[in-house]
Amino acid sequence: MSEKNTPRTIRPAEGKLGVLLVGCGAITTTVIAGLDAIKKGRTKPFGSFTQMGTVRIGKRTEHKSPVVKNFVPLANLNDIEIGAWDIFPDDGYTAAKKAGVLSDTDLTAARPVLEKMKPMRGVFEQKWVKKLDGTYIKTAKTKREYADQLAEDIKTFQKERGVSRTVVVWCASTETFAQKSDVHSSLKNFEKGLEENHPDIAPSMIYAYAAIKLGIPFANGAPGLTVDTKALQELAHEHRVPLCGKDFKTGQTLMKTMIAPGLRARLLGLSGWFSTNILGNRDGEVLDDPGSFKTKEESKLSVLDTILQPELNPDLYGNIFHKVRINYYPPRGDAKEGWDNIDIFGWMGYPMQIKVDFLCRDSILAAPLVLDLALLLDLAKRADLRGTQEWLSFFFKSPMTAEGLYPEHNLFIQEMKLKNTLRYLMGEEQITHLGIEYYEDK
Repeated sequence: MSEKNTPRTIRPAEGKLGVLLVGCGAITTTVIAGLDAIKKGRTKPFGSFTQMGTVRIGKRTEHKSPVVKNFVPLANLNDIEIGAWDIFPDDGYTAAKKAGVLSDTDLTAARPVLEKMKPMRGVFEQKWVKKLDGTYIKTAKTKREYADQLAEDIKTFQKERGVSRTVVVWCASTETFAQKSDVHSSLKNFEKGLEENHPDIAPSMIYAYAAIKLGIPFANGAPGLTVDTKALQELAHEHRVPLCGKDFKTGQTLMKTMIAPGLRARLLGLSGWFSTNILGNRDGEVLDDPGSFKTKEESKLSVLDTILQPELNPDLYGNIFHKVRINYYPPRGDAKEGWDNIDIFGWMGYPMQIKVDFLCRDSILAAPLVLDLALLLDLAKRADLRGTQEWLSFFFKSPMTAEGLYPEHNLFIQEMKLKNTLRYLMGEEQITHLGIEYYEDK
């Protein structure tokens, strides 16, 4: 056990917390319906780290493991107000019906709250999401004007809903693949690019800029570049804003970050890992475009290298064939299927195989992540944390890190980092799991 530290000063969670979601599709409507069901006792917050997870405090012999929401000062679920932007005009109920995630029973129960969700017009540029044709969009002469309009949306939402704090979470589609360019290298260049409609500034970056400029935390739930640039990091430090991303860890990649650490721990070799997905929701349609798929592929492919670290053990992991495929298949809807064939080898090089067929529901896995990230980013803001929050890597496929650091993808290391950060904030001892003190002579 390590020494206790001084608790970090955390401002209280007073008043309402506004949660603004970019995109009013499958994930957002599932979040809204689920929150309504939890508040009214129709279900429990399954899958939510903040609502059902626990944090051990002190030694095992002390038997102290409070629920996260009772350990750190989080906003109460009854104090959350949700708003959204979208590029289609459907209210939440209509959007939820089209998404096909929820049963008729759950849709009917949540209908009153879903119908109240009227999205604000979104910022859209066809080249970034080629498979969609937004009809409910803002118009402006420059990207700076778009950012100003989004800022006004946020201020109006805050005033009308009476919220004292706000968080923005990107829940919209995957944008086409983009690499960092000079416009992303500094805040000065980025703001000049907004004025000049620079083609390398994506809509997600405009949302992020508008939020950060107002001192509002931003989480990127898609694999795009978005806030992972020097320009927006600079803005975040200037306005004391916490950021995190990217790409919600759901489905197939969730399985990889569970299985791959086990293979490495047992020193089982890996020859190949073939992954394919079929899904038929809007996300599947968007990813049918090669540019958007490239963005997602980069996120998915990076996982194994950083978990297995082939440079440290080339005999086991130095010659892996890793292939990822995503196939748009409309009949499947939101009920995605992720199939993995894993070729491994063990003692004396004898080959073995693992087959995984994960029939999951993408939005059901993502919804509790959105809730947790909103609550934890609000906590980070009140604790005066700023810039990249690597301790929130647990929730992402492609976690953001400080420049020069490789991301930690191992789910179990991520969980330890997450819980130790909460202990740190509350002035509790870090837990190393050494445990030798239970056995050594006193």
